[in-house]
Amino acid sequence: MMMKVYVYSKCSTCQKALSFLAKNNVSFVRKEITDEPPSIQELQAMLRHVNGNIKKLFNSSGQLYRDMNMAEKIKDLPQPDALALLSQHGMLIKRPFLIGENSGLVGFNEAEWASLLNSG
Repeated sequence: MMMKVYVYSKCSTCQKALSFLAKNNVSFVRKEITDEPPSIQELQAMLRHVNGNIKKLFNSSGQLYRDMNMAEKIKDLPQPDALALLSQHGMLIKRPFLIGENSGLVGFNEAEWASLLNSG
């Protein structure tokens, strides 16, 4: 299965995730999340993997999230608007963002990633 991983090159957690993938010989396509954020379709697919919880897709500890007052806005934001915002602003997305054909994870938890890879 070909995985796509969206990362921010200055993010230490993203670096750990990339090392983990390399160490486990996982073939993947690396995308810089600021230059090329995930598409609406990829975000919709990820939303299914987080049981429809749109908040899980947001990088709630990020500067842009705070600057845009997203903690307040997200409460009343219709899902299509939230997905559009995420697709336009890679820095709003929780990363790393790992998406495969039938799987997806946001953030890096080594046990979760290992479990996903072993199930594939």
